[in-house]
Amino acid sequence: MPAPTNVSFGTVRQLDVAADLLALLGDTSTEPRADPQLDALTLAVSADLPVLLWGEPGIGKTAALTQLAASLGLPLTTVIASVHEPSDFSGLPVLGDDPATQGVPMAPPDWAVRLVREGRGLLFLDELSTAPPAVQAALLRVVLERRIGVLRLPPGVRIVAAANPRSSAADGWELSAPLANRFVHLQWAHDHEVVVRGLGGTWPASTLPRLDPGRLPDAVAFARRAVCELLAARPNLVHQLPKNEALRGGPWPSPRSWEMTLRLIAFATAAGTSREVLSMLVRGAVGDGPGLELLASIDRMDLPDPEVLLADPAAAVLPERGDLRQVVLDGVVAAVRNRPDEARWNAAWALLTLALEAGAPDLVVVPAATLAALRQDDWQVPDTIERLAGAVSLSQRADKALARVGGAGR
Repeated sequence: MPAPTNVSFGTVRQLDVAADLLALLGDTSTEPRADPQLDALTLAVSADLPVLLWGEPGIGKTAALTQLAASLGLPLTTVIASVHEPSDFSGLPVLGDDPATQGVPMAPPDWAVRLVREGRGLLFLDELSTAPPAVQAALLRVVLERRIGVLRLPPGVRIVAAANPRSSAADGWELSAPLANRFVHLQWAHDHEVVVRGLGGTWPASTLPRLDPGRLPDAVAFARRAVCELLAARPNLVHQLPKNEALRGGPWPSPRSWEMTLRLIAFATAAGTSREVLSMLVRGAVGDGPGLELLASIDRMDLPDPEVLLADPAAAVLPERGDLRQVVLDGVVAAVRNRPDEARWNAAWALLTLALEAGAPDLVVVPAATLAALRQDDWQVPDTIERLAGAVSLSQRADKALARVGGAGR
């Protein structure tokens, strides 16, 4: 029967050639590239917090986790949550020699045993939004206590999950509030340029944030101050369980999620993380509203003291962001109002001039008008006020022109 042998041999050769082609297609490289969502993911992984990636099907969540594990040198263990039973996470009961005295141990699944044996790895819980409520309940101990049956996952194991929005999930469920509150939620979207570069063979590199050892104590102190100052002023933000079921499946504030937020701020501070990445992480832990309040509070923490500015206006450094600069100038004028004297009044004008020279004439309009009204009869008018007066007049004329245009359009 020579014919089948020849056909079989030829088929094998073609499969070998196909394998070579597949290997070439899989031969990709990485490059350093600014990618805020990837930076947010790696920082949360570094902080040993469970992360949940939300995104439409096919957006690249699984590929990102595969590349992350390879870049960090961590073995990847993927578990499709929706195809498992609750006992796969809580453990299967196994009868021993004498159950009456020794009890019934809960045997863990093989993937958990492999993770413990390795001592490190990335546990990827995929399709979380298609897992039924009973499975979600069983996952609570895995995510929070890191226990599967009688096993405890070692500290070297990180947990990342992925989910599709219910509208695009296959037989999707809303995430339960207890499970959702155990994750840092990150919205995962594709970047057109990253996709094009990646399909061309070069993907962004995943690297853990570089923590500065000398900044660790200050980073912890800063994070504690940031969270505690906000919650002391806004006690209703400590715990807010959303009334809407869909919102309960996302990030919302609780003592647990505030503790995660504190850890994220400490890591972001020690690593010198950008504000964009910090915003993703904070809002992903406690939600958009509380997260934005916290970010605004952090901005105010970094603002210079008005009294320090008035004491030495020549050495003053004003914030670059316009909204923060406006807050500083308003604070300077308020400080002069509370304790007026000619020297402080002149120093305030010097600070307004500094803001004007930075190219923001509109920001000095209101502070200048308020400061001018504080002048006492025996105070000399500083020379710099003429420059400010011109800028204020020009800005006011522009505002009036805009108002006339707006009125004509109605």
